[in-house]
Amino acid sequence: MWVWAFGAFPTRVLRPWAEGPAFLFPTAHGPRPSAPGRGGAGCSEAPPPPAATSPAPPAAAGSLRPRGAVRACAGPRLGAAMMEGLDDGPDFLSEEDRGLKAINVDLQSDAALQVDISDALSERDKVKFTVHTKSSLPNFKQNEFSVVRQHEEFIWLHDSFVENEDYAGYIIPPAPPRPDFDASREKLQKLGEGEGSMTKEEFTKMKQELEAEYLAIFKKTVAMHEVFLCRVAAHPILRKDLNFHVFLEYNQDLSVRGKNKKEKLEDFFKNMVKSADGVIVSGVKDVDDFFEHERTFLLEYHNRVKDASAKSDRMTRSHKSAADDYNRIGSSLYALGTQDSTDICKFFLKVSELFDKTRKIEARVSADEDLKLSDLLKYYLRESQAAKDLLYRRSRSLVDYENANKALDKARAKNKDVLQAETSQQLCCQKFEKISESAKQELIDFKTRRVAARKNLVELAELELKHAKGNLQLLQNCLAVLNGDT
Repeated sequence: MWVWAFGAFPTRVLRPWAEGPAFLFPTAHGPRPSAPGRGGAGCSEAPPPPAATSPAPPAAAGSLRPRGAVRACAGPRLGAAMMEGLDDGPDFLSEEDRGLKAINVDLQSDAALQVDISDALSERDKVKFTVHTKSSLPNFKQNEFSVVRQHEEFIWLHDSFVENEDYAGYIIPPAPPRPDFDASREKLQKLGEGEGSMTKEEFTKMKQELEAEYLAIFKKTVAMHEVFLCRVAAHPILRKDLNFHVFLEYNQDLSVRGKNKKEKLEDFFKNMVKSADGVIVSGVKDVDDFFEHERTFLLEYHNRVKDASAKSDRMTRSHKSAADDYNRIGSSLYALGTQDSTDICKFFLKVSELFDKTRKIEARVSADEDLKLSDLLKYYLRESQAAKDLLYRRSRSLVDYENANKALDKARAKNKDVLQAETSQQLCCQKFEKISESAKQELIDFKTRRVAARKNLVELAELELKHAKGNLQLLQNCLAVLNGDT
């Protein structure tokens, strides 16, 4: 029985995004070194990379040491001796080996502070990230250091930014999503339980695909956590935050726990109050046409991105389902083809090879759409929500300022508590002007990042054209083989 289906399922990745999945979003670094490790059975070893910055212990027994690209290694070729004609033409699947190109958008950062995740280890429900920092800033005791952090500590850092009034005028980088491997583990367990009802080839192929799926989720999780840190490190104000420096430099556990049920309930009610208050402040006419336009745009943009994200997920699942169907059809045809050596059995084997190759292309299409489109939309859904939160804080400050003006007028009319009302009015005015000044530049930067990331969509279109040509080439080769032209 396959041990991964029941064991601790540890996974270790060193520089997991070196080849795949593509690092979707801006970083402040140059090219990344290749990731070490191995693929599954039947894979050749990758060339030895430079030594990792933070040395890691050997992976536990049964752990997966990926080659870098997000894929399962090719299993035994079905009827290879009979399928020579189908291998003619260009290699339309070579993108799997090379990995997708990364998007590198300048975040106006310098070399004074560079943050990355050099190592990551998954153990059941926990992922331990090795956060590596290089800095020439005088705030740090050393120029280069590493610490181990968990997801809850990333959330603590994000919440500390949100709760700090000094950062009310800035777009807080969205918190990374919680690691969720439950679906992959459930599939692995079901595969282990059904091993006896499968042929060895079917089981090996399914195992490799599930390994690749788990790795893809794991690598994207790590990449999103690094994106958050890079966004903070690139921000001219947030990078100076004391909590951020503690997060990067303090080499002990931060003793951060997840929120309990009571705290989650409190957050739920706070969000309800915030939503109701947002409706109230949204009815206030903004004194600045720039912010009024941005508020209208962001509301529409956020809703459109949310709708597009849901539809993108459905499209990706449809391609994945089609790939699974091709796999089942190909396996059935292969089983029929191996029953005898008659012409009809040879025909079944040839068509089985076609379905197997088409399945790979369809799975690659699904992976590309998930990586280049779905993930991009999800990220900008969270990013646009952060921008909306900024505008809410500014609108709330504007309402407070207007209320302070009314209170001052009443105090002067009654000639009572005038000094206190004037002080309150001045504080509200200063807060509103401070938020407005920084918020305008933040929204301009947000637009710059949003437009720059359209490269993902251009690359997706190029990849889909490539895969469509690959499908056409496979069909032409298969027809030539079946007609006896090759």
